[in-house]
Amino acid sequence: MADRLFNRVAVVTGAGSGIGLATARRFAAEGARVVAVDIDDAAGTKVAEETGGVYHHVDVTDETAVRELYSKVATDLGSVDISFNNAGISPPEDDSILTTGLDAWERVQKVNLTSVYLCSKYAIERMRAQGRGSVINTASFVAVMGAATSQISYTASKGGVLALSRELGVQFAREGVRVNALCPGPVNTPLLKELFAADPERAARRLVHVPVGRFAEPEEIAAAVAFLASDDASFITASTFLVDGGISGAYVTPI
Repeated sequence: MADRLFNRVAVVTGAGSGIGLATARRFAAEGARVVAVDIDDAAGTKVAEETGGVYHHVDVTDETAVRELYSKVATDLGSVDISFNNAGISPPEDDSILTTGLDAWERVQKVNLTSVYLCSKYAIERMRAQGRGSVINTASFVAVMGAATSQISYTASKGGVLALSRELGVQFAREGVRVNALCPGPVNTPLLKELFAADPERAARRLVHVPVGRFAEPEEIAAAVAFLASDDASFITASTFLVDGGISGAYVTPI
């Protein structure tokens, strides 16, 4: 398993922290050549150095920048084998539909959904030419469930990622390109820690619904991404890949 991704070129957006960071490390451990993408230069440079990869400062909502990213990666490293389109935000301004303003709505849609559209577009362009590739887009368990603790634009954006990934997975399946939507449950990342610090009661309401009784660690999600990126998942495409501790299947959780 240590060489499962040997010499494959793996682009990771949002690589500076959380799931992106854990996945960059996991990809490197399995032999991939990591391309870390972020807008935090200090964090992005650090993960590139740690994984023996390269760092690119890219605003993933900027079409020109994204197109140039995948072109440069293909030119410099010879291929684009894996694209983990993971960058996303969940700002406090995104709340109930009754209180969330249009500016907040559009900002979240742009980062969480438009960026996935752009990265998928230009990654798949390269992968079709190669005749193979794996795209993994970060959606969320909220794409398949509703919540009274709403983050309306975040939820809608992740539903969009799910539908987009399913469509692409079907469209390009016979060209050797697999596209899957990763749907993590609540993960112990800086975003979640920030929520606990800002509103512990609201955060605690989430934990009670997880059957395993805890939030995921980023490394657990990274293991799922590495699986989807590898040939072990060669017959998996257009899937809603839930890694959620059972939350989406639960009605009453254990005491």
